[in-house]
Amino acid sequence: MLKRIRQILAVVSIVLITLLFLDFTGTVHKWFGWLAKIQFLPALLAMNVAVIVGLIILTLVFGRLYCSVICPLGIMQDGFAWFGKKARKNRYTYSAPKNILRYTLLGVMAIAIVAGISWLVALLAPYSAYGRIAQSLLAPVWAWFNNLFASWAEAHESYAFYSVDIWLRGATTLIVAVVTLVVLAVLAWRNGRTYCNTICPVGTVLGFFSRFSLLKPVIDTSKCNGCGLCARNCKASCINSKEHTIDYSRCVACFDCINKCHKGAISYTRRRSAAATDNIADASSRRAFLSVTATIAATAALRAQEKTVDGGLAAIEDKKIPERKTKIVPPGARSIRNLESHCTACQLCVAACPNGVLRPSTELDSLMQPESSYERGYCRPECVRCSEVCPAGAIRPITVADKSSVQIGHAVWVRYNCIPLTDGVECGNCARHCPVGAITMVPSDADDDNSLKIPVVNTERCIGCGACENLCPSRPFSAIYVEGHEVHRVI
Repeated sequence: MLKRIRQILAVVSIVLITLLFLDFTGTVHKWFGWLAKIQFLPALLAMNVAVIVGLIILTLVFGRLYCSVICPLGIMQDGFAWFGKKARKNRYTYSAPKNILRYTLLGVMAIAIVAGISWLVALLAPYSAYGRIAQSLLAPVWAWFNNLFASWAEAHESYAFYSVDIWLRGATTLIVAVVTLVVLAVLAWRNGRTYCNTICPVGTVLGFFSRFSLLKPVIDTSKCNGCGLCARNCKASCINSKEHTIDYSRCVACFDCINKCHKGAISYTRRRSAAATDNIADASSRRAFLSVTATIAATAALRAQEKTVDGGLAAIEDKKIPERKTKIVPPGARSIRNLESHCTACQLCVAACPNGVLRPSTELDSLMQPESSYERGYCRPECVRCSEVCPAGAIRPITVADKSSVQIGHAVWVRYNCIPLTDGVECGNCARHCPVGAITMVPSDADDDNSLKIPVVNTERCIGCGACENLCPSRPFSAIYVEGHEVHRVI
């Protein structure tokens, strides 16, 4: 019964989290966006104390239930492990915990956070890894089926559905997502929860607390006949059937062992004395864990102190990205530094952006983190979707009113690309579509009021939304483009 309940909760959880990355209407986010915000590492970077304390309490009571019910990457691995068990039953064996490797990788994560090595944090973060898989591999397929259904509905005179643009947001992110999926699939198919109990820093942190959980699987030696069936079905490889012990730091509370025991020798109950049931790591491992955890917490606290549509998906052919001196990040990010220090590159904001503005960065110092570019759309003043979905505090919530007054960059006019001067025809597209009236058309010849007009940008009024760049008819480069600001300011 316990296993069935866990499986149902896990399936519901991963389906809803996956839909967060696939839904382009925003409907799922309104109801279930909180599932992204209760993921451990994003909550830690966002300094969401309530969530962190809640997850620790959950672990102290029920064990590592987070890893088997809430974490989508853990649930996905259970799926691959299930296929592995179908291929060969009783495939697992007990293995000693690799504490040196576990705590070393946790230390690497701490150093990466301290040093601001965002790409390393992104690679080690479990929720972010799953987000990249869902956004890069599943979202295009989902969009294709949506368009197929929309075409079918239109043929039957129904317009309740609409087609969306299908495009891969970044080759680097796609490659990382594919490699991650393949590696995790192979590891889980062959050895179950190897990633969770050896590599994942979140698993290491929660594993420390799970050793002291109130409820846990307990072996009754008076009933156990030493058949080892529990150990051969434990995907965490944490049951030593010969010594009748369980390494609770690696147990993910999947309850497979309880279901497999024909003698009823394993029960999920209150823990007994540590000497009888716990396989505790040595004191040096404890000190290493506490040191690393303290470093992460202190770093997150220091980072926290620094925090003081329609037509958007239309493809524009042959439009090239200008060479910006400073990249553009969304208004809620507040600054490039704030985004880079908090973002885990989960791609949720990229998936949620309805205007085709956000895409993963290819720069090493901000690899796979979101940045704005205006070839496919512009950052509409009425849209605040990315700030609503970010779980890590990299993009802070803002209102529509706030967004219209936040300057994320400023427009720059490129004279030799401007159509009135290159083709000798009237244009003014940039001025007509500027939502804040920051562009004025003036005569190209100061001595002739009837000469063709060219744009002049009021950089103090411009908010850097990119409407001018996106809607400029000049090809392959726009005659007006946006330069980002390191720190955003309110105008």
